[in-house]
Amino acid sequence: MRIALVQVASPPEETPDDRRARVGRMVSGARGADLVVLPELWAPGYFAFDAYAERAESLDGPTVTAGRKWAQELGAYVHLGSVVERDGRGRLFNTAVLVGPDGTIAHTYRKVHVFGYASREAELLTPGDRLDVAETSWGRVGATTCYDLRFPELWRGLVDRGAQTVVVPAAWPAVRREHWRLFTSCRAVEQQLVVVACNAVGVQDGGVELGGSSRVVDPWGTVLAEAGQDEGITLCEVDPDVVGRVRAEFPVLADRRWPLAPEPAPERKPVSAPPPDPAPEREPASVSTPEPEQTTGQETT
Repeated sequence: MRIALVQVASPPEETPDDRRARVGRMVSGARGADLVVLPELWAPGYFAFDAYAERAESLDGPTVTAGRKWAQELGAYVHLGSVVERDGRGRLFNTAVLVGPDGTIAHTYRKVHVFGYASREAELLTPGDRLDVAETSWGRVGATTCYDLRFPELWRGLVDRGAQTVVVPAAWPAVRREHWRLFTSCRAVEQQLVVVACNAVGVQDGGVELGGSSRVVDPWGTVLAEAGQDEGITLCEVDPDVVGRVRAEFPVLADRRWPLAPEPAPERKPVSAPPPDPAPEREPASVSTPEPEQTTGQETT
């Protein structure tokens, strides 16, 4: 399987329409790839928070429509990174989209862990609540997006659904590039799958520099490809059978014992207070009984 990672910059002075046209020309250079992958929110610009509402689109909007055409022209799967999706209720999501070679939408994923640290994504977008995988010609493919790399339980959910490859579009800042490298390798090894991670480059709104270093990591942790920090296409060959072989040879996933049933707490007998010391015996005192009061037959309160 041949993978093309397309690193894209989203400069603030460029309009989304101009960027779509430019990226379309870039994608055409990936001919011969089986899977083409773009970064997170490359069309609107991840850090263009004030423009999210204006640049939001449905899944038949301009970005997905263009991507469907690219996939048909290439005869390949094209993972469009993600778009700011507006649903029928007006909610906004960070939605990753995979298009098949026939131009149909093969898979979508709404980002579950929206980012709040030095970002307005969590303020503006609704978190996703669904996790599934797509059947492709080389196996089952899932997706997470950027910040999701920090949540291994989400990835284990994809493994439980049969994922063998996980695509990760991202807008990961350069200041945390080593975290990016660490997590992409770690998720590949611990989940025994192929991680295909495509990051943005360049400087976006607010002067944030993106980290690039898009990479493909196999289940042994071998980095099969890593891009630099510039726009362009990085090509990589991946053996589609590598996941099955690794899982059979080193069956970590079969040894899982989680969730571990809690052991019952030992039975404890109630502790009662000791009885009071008996009072010393003594002669009863003489008690005089008063005469009963006379009543008038009326009730009193």
